[in-house]
Amino acid sequence: MAEHPPLLPPGADAESRRSAVYVIMSQIPAGKVVSYGELAAMAGLGRAARFVGRLMSQLPDGTRLPWHRVIGAGGRLSLPAGTAAGHEQRMRLRAEGITIINDRVDIRRHGWHSAEHSG
Repeated sequence: MAEHPPLLPPGADAESRRSAVYVIMSQIPAGKVVSYGELAAMAGLGRAARFVGRLMSQLPDGTRLPWHRVIGAGGRLSLPAGTAAGHEQRMRLRAEGITIINDRVDIRRHGWHSAEHSG
């Protein structure tokens, strides 16, 4: 399958980078997940997983973006289970039919567009 065309020109400013991430994040369908790194690549940011993680930590309260569908590499849930955000993420994912085992999601089963990026 073809990869997504980059949304951004090289050297795009921070606001353009943030907007590109939000556009892709808004398109993740219910019942699917994507890693921070995959989200960065889809947004045209290359391997900027940490940038995506920082953006996620700065989302305003009550955001309608599906932040809970963005997870760590290999299907790992990166928000700790004992935290309010971690609990909310797990509840939302399970409500969408996503199975969580040992704080991991099966990327082959629930991953979004991962086949396009796995070469």
